[in-house]
Amino acid sequence: MAKTKTLSQAIAERRASPSFDGVPLPPEDLKQILEAGLHAPSGYNMQPWRFVVVQAPEQKRRLRAAAYNQAKVEEASAVIVACGDADGWRKDIDLMLQQGREGGMPESYAAQAKTSVTNFLSGFTTEQMHAWLNKHVMIAFTHMMLMAEVMGYDTAPMEGFEQDKVHEALRLPMSYWVVALLAVGHLQGPDKYNGGRFDLAHTVFGEEFGKPLK
Repeated sequence: MAKTKTLSQAIAERRASPSFDGVPLPPEDLKQILEAGLHAPSGYNMQPWRFVVVQAPEQKRRLRAAAYNQAKVEEASAVIVACGDADGWRKDIDLMLQQGREGGMPESYAAQAKTSVTNFLSGFTTEQMHAWLNKHVMIAFTHMMLMAEVMGYDTAPMEGFEQDKVHEALRLPMSYWVVALLAVGHLQGPDKYNGGRFDLAHTVFGEEFGKPLK
């Protein structure tokens, strides 16, 4: 395995790898990457993410066809298909509250949350639900991407795919919304160029829009 990095190094040096060598991922490494995603924060701690890990060659071929034929889908050691379940909260709210109680959640909060979470999420339109899922799934996605990089792997976050085709290839439930694909493996060939990043003065304000951060 490649040399591990500090989190600061991983953030500064990470590139979206253009090509991978396809060497299989050790199961314990894959599990560590996935666990990092599962530890991410989410609204009401509802953890609405669902991940499909694609490693089998024939399944990677199917997924590649659903992702505009991008070669890296097939080359990667594993592709983590990050989805949100629009109905997950209905099934999971009791389990979430049970685990919360075990972790010290006050009984009064648990009783109130059952009502408030249900009222909040049941009122969403499809578009609002997809926006809510996008936010939370991407936090977990980023946890996994950075964990993989810290462990010495290379990654490529991908948003180039067709929703319906990914659903078909992976036999996803109707309630699932595909958010992004994370290709993980080891770089093959030259890495992507350094595209640069806008500096603080370009993107960060202090106290209100237009004021520089002191």
